Amino acid sequence: MENNFLILEERIIKMLKMVFDPEIPVNIYDLGLIYNVDIDDEKNVKILMTLTAPNCPAADFIVEDVRIKVEGIDEVKDVEIELTFEPTWDKEMMSEEAKLELGFL
Repeated sequence: MENNFLILEERIIKMLKMVFDPEIPVNIYDLGLIYNVDIDDEKNVKILMTLTAPNCPAADFIVEDVRIKVEGIDEVKDVEIELTFEPTWDKEMMSEEAKLELGFL
């Protein structure tokens, strides 16, 4: 059973890596915008995420893109997305690949 959840989590992460902020050429997962992905026994998914800035003009677009992509996974029953700004995002949350892509390394 645990293996099935790990496989589902990997599929969710793969989908999250397909979501981009329109102003930044790096996916939201590697940017460090995803704080947590929780899957319950009924395969409802709760995603805790942030944005690079509280007044991000693409916020609605990004959140809806996350919802559409994760809901598109057959096993997922429901998706709940919680947007938070605690802790505040900073560039240290990015993956090494994202830092390299954006010229921070």
